Amino acid sequence: MNTHRPHEVQDPVVEEYSRNAKVYDTKWSFYVEATIRETMSRFSLRPTDRLLDVGCGTGTLLHRLSATYPGAQLSGVEPVPKMLAIARRRLSPSIELHEGWAERLPFASEQFDAVVSCNMFHYIRKPIAALQEMRRVLRPDGQLIITDWCDDYWSCRVCDLYLRLFNHAHFKTYRERECVQLLQEAGYAVVHIDRYRINWLWGMMTARVMKDTA
Repeated sequence: MNTHRPHEVQDPVVEEYSRNAKVYDTKWSFYVEATIRETMSRFSLRPTDRLLDVGCGTGTLLHRLSATYPGAQLSGVEPVPKMLAIARRRLSPSIELHEGWAERLPFASEQFDAVVSCNMFHYIRKPIAALQEMRRVLRPDGQLIITDWCDDYWSCRVCDLYLRLFNHAHFKTYRERECVQLLQEAGYAVVHIDRYRINWLWGMMTARVMKDTA
């Protein structure tokens, strides 16, 4: 399967994270650790659940999940080959990893009990399409968990403005009400969102929704 978008060989996300893959885990260690901790505190898996990490990066979240839920069947998808290469070295071969984009997930429908996305939603150019794809691969009553920056915090609004001007990989951060609207437009019925800070700069939110089986 060709996972690259047509006419986007120099996609800004791929370009930026190819350049920073080797230093990513060290440079952003506090941010990654804090957001993984907050995300994992807000959901749980059954012993043999299947989970997909969308935008798995270097595999840090999957590594933590594999230690916490050793019986779970874990998969990840990531568009940046150099980040994915680090994940493959870090993770057990039993964890299925694919190169691909959130808007076109390389999986059949209704494959997963849980889909999680941590620290990547502000890069997605077509958020409704991505959310619909995540819904497609969820089994009935499956759960979606998204952690990302929250634009209800002034510091995130300043960062969002700066990055829109100077960083082509960045797309947009959302307020809580915008996140709810996106999820509802994508077909999710009930949305629960927690807002919190991990330090003075990063205001975060974690959204949890169930796939509506109606």
